[in-house]
Amino acid sequence: MSYIKAENVLPQELIDAIQQYVDGKMIYIPCKEKQEWGSLSSAKVFFRERNEKIYEAYKGGMGSRELARSFSLSEKSIQRILRNQRLALEEDVESA
Repeated sequence: MSYIKAENVLPQELIDAIQQYVDGKMIYIPCKEKQEWGSLSSAKVFFRERNEKIYEAYKGGMGSRELARSFSLSEKSIQRILRNQRLALEEDVESA
């Protein structure tokens, strides 16, 4: 995230009004149209596919320790992924 000086983009009246609430501090102003995480890269697809592979390997008999080594993740991460995959599948079944 890059920062810009308020005095370069905002009128002095607005800066004065903001300073009544936040003086000398950095603030974050969110975008009007927030984009979903991973929408600009292939990261979201990569992690979804990786997590599906982990779940399939688990159903095929691999243990969490072996999965952790195979996917270079902690056992705790593998357990979280397995739980989330299981919950997602249950939601899909319930909504069908």
